[in-house]
Amino acid sequence: MGGFCNREPESLEEETIGMKKKILVFVLSNLKQDSRVKRQILALKDQYAVTVVCFDADVTTEYEVIQITPTRLTLIRKIFTSVFLILRIYPIAYRILHNYHFIVKQLSSRHFDLIIANDVETLPLAFSITPQPKIVFDAHEYAPRHFEDKIMWRIFFQRFNTYICKKYIPRLSGMMTVGKGLASEYEKNFGVRPIVVTNANHYFDISPSKVSENKIRLVHHGIATPSRKLELMIDMMKLLDHRFTLDMILLTPGFASKGTRNYIDKLKEKSAHDNRIKILPAVASAEVVKKINDYDMGVFLLPPINFNYENTLPNKLFDFIQARLGIAIGPTPEMEDIVNTYRNGVVSNDFTPEGLAIKLNALTKNEIEVYKINSEKAAKEFNAEKNNKIIFNMIEMTVG
Repeated sequence: MGGFCNREPESLEEETIGMKKKILVFVLSNLKQDSRVKRQILALKDQYAVTVVCFDADVTTEYEVIQITPTRLTLIRKIFTSVFLILRIYPIAYRILHNYHFIVKQLSSRHFDLIIANDVETLPLAFSITPQPKIVFDAHEYAPRHFEDKIMWRIFFQRFNTYICKKYIPRLSGMMTVGKGLASEYEKNFGVRPIVVTNANHYFDISPSKVSENKIRLVHHGIATPSRKLELMIDMMKLLDHRFTLDMILLTPGFASKGTRNYIDKLKEKSAHDNRIKILPAVASAEVVKKINDYDMGVFLLPPINFNYENTLPNKLFDFIQARLGIAIGPTPEMEDIVNTYRNGVVSNDFTPEGLAIKLNALTKNEIEVYKINSEKAAKEFNAEKNNKIIFNMIEMTVG
C-alpha cells in the first residue's frame, strides 16, 4: 500500500512537490501492460503530484503507486453477482465484482484535486472518494457495447455498464476517449462529447528499414484473444506468394480465461505447417517500435464483430507508424481514414484473408518503400507528445 506522512519537507524539491496539485489515477489493470495509462501518467507527472492505483506497476520514484490485489471471483461470488445483475441491484453487484472499497476509505483521508478514472469500472470508486474531487473519465472502449458479440455478456453486463454511464457521466468534469466513433456514440447516448486522445506511441526519431526485392516481412503484435480472430492472418499467408513472411508477437492478457490462455498454443499449432510464420513472445511496450522497425508492413485484420472492434483505433496502428512500416488492414473506418489520408498502406475491400491477400500480392518493392516514407510523415502527426498537450490542456482547464 502507498502511504503518506505529515513532516516538514527536507529540501526545496520536496517542498515544491508538496505545492503541486494532486492527481489520483485509477486503473484496474496491470500498468506494466497498459501503455495508454502509462503515457497519461508521464504527461502529468512533472507538473502534478501523481498517485496511481493499479494492480501492478514497475518500481518508480516519479509518482506514487498503490497496488491492489484483483478481486478473486469464487463460484459463490459469481452466483451472487449474477443474481444481483439479473435483479438490477447494481450497487451490490458492483461491490462484489470490484471489492476495493478499503482503498476508498484510505484515499478519502487524503486530499486530491482531480481523479482520472480509466475505464467504466473505476467510476463508482472514483465517485465514492470524499470530499469529492473533480473527476475526468478516460473511456478506453464504448462500455455499453464492449462485448456485445457475447450473449452472456449482453445478458449480465450490458445494462450494468449502461447504468454506470448514465449515473456518472453527467457528473464528470471532463471526458476523453480513443477515437471519433466512440466519442460520437457517448455524445449521442449520454450527452457528453469526449475529447479524442488517440493511442499513439511516443515519437521515435528513426528511419524506415530497407525493403528487399525478394522478401517482404509482415508483422503483427498485440494481445492474443480468440475474439480478435488472429487465425485469419495465418489463413492469409496460404494465399500470399513466396516473398512474404509473417511474425506474430503475442501477449496473453492478464487474468485471462483458460480458453484465452490456450489461444496462442492453437495459433502455433495452426501455423506449424508453414515455416514462413513465426509466433514470438511479447516484448516490453517501450521496446515494440524499435523491435518492429526491421519489418516492412504491419498487418491487422479485425472483423467488426462488435461496436468497439468496428470503431477501433488501436495502439498497434500507431506503433506501425512510428516504426515506419507500411500498413495492411481491413476496412475499419478510422484506421482506413488514416491510411488513405497518408497513403501509407493498403486497405482490403473486406475482412477476409482473401481480400487482404489480393492487396498484398499486388505490391511492388517501390510501393512498399513509398508507404514506409509516408508513415514517417504520419509519425510526426500521430504521437504521444501531441496527445500529451491535449491531456495537459484539459487537466489544466479543469484544476488550474
